[in-house]
Amino acid sequence: MKKLLFIFSYALSCMFINATAAENEPYLYILGVTQDAGYPQTGCYEQHCMPGWENPLLKRGAVSLGVIDPKNNKKYMFEATPNFPEQLYQLERVAPSSRYNLAGIFITHAHIGHYTGLMFLGHEAAGTSNTPVYAMPKMTQFLKGNGPWEQLVKYKNIQLMPLQHNQPEVLGQITVTPFLVPHRDEYSETVGYIIKGPNKSALFIPDINKWPQWDTRLVDAIKAVDYALIDAAFYDDGELPGRDMSKIPHPFVAETMTELKDIGDTEKNKVWFIHMNHSNPLLNLESKESQLVKSRGYNIAVEGLKLAL
Repeated sequence: MKKLLFIFSYALSCMFINATAAENEPYLYILGVTQDAGYPQTGCYEQHCMPGWENPLLKRGAVSLGVIDPKNNKKYMFEATPNFPEQLYQLERVAPSSRYNLAGIFITHAHIGHYTGLMFLGHEAAGTSNTPVYAMPKMTQFLKGNGPWEQLVKYKNIQLMPLQHNQPEVLGQITVTPFLVPHRDEYSETVGYIIKGPNKSALFIPDINKWPQWDTRLVDAIKAVDYALIDAAFYDDGELPGRDMSKIPHPFVAETMTELKDIGDTEKNKVWFIHMNHSNPLLNLESKESQLVKSRGYNIAVEGLKLAL
């Protein structure tokens, strides 16, 4: 119970960051924080997963963002995860369909936690009409050329909206700019997004290989925005016993903190670690690793977090 109260109070405090912003200003709303398979993960009955099986309040969905634009009565989602029905409902609670139109879904790449939720828009489920889905060229071709996704296009459940590297999409008060990042690109390219509102901006990179493989310095990327929601799949090497983690090329949280050790406190406070694997101790906000991350000035994303744009 103490653990639950701690998590609830932390999430509640995060929820009201910048809550005094003007009513018509847009904001980010965190809908999911884990790696593709969620928490607890399928087939995981280890000690760290059992709390999630035994207590539904501790379950966490795959990484997803909502963006709400009150002035234009529009809402957007970033990623369509396997937890799409629950996450769409969470978005509905803060931006009800009686006022807000779901004006688009932005996809980063073709790994299971980032696009498969589109199936819930099909005629077996919501049966939507021309929901805009923003995707890069290879991702667009993947959706158009492979079942069951091509059926969404054929039945006009979705309308594919092409994106290009570093080309901004202006959407009312919101501007969204995709940019290519290195990752496992078996079926599509992978992008991150810069999401800009009238006052603030956010960097969103849920998946990337090690930071040195990116053609942009992480320090420079963080300095250019107000929030940086970045890949925190694993806390450190050795987190997956029996597996060679050099073959899983995400940046470890420990590596990211080393990469950023010389930046000031203001810049560190922009960082929100997100996209955490079921094994990542940051999912437990009371863990010693979580306490260390926060003591160094960084943040850990939680569902329900609001960030004003």
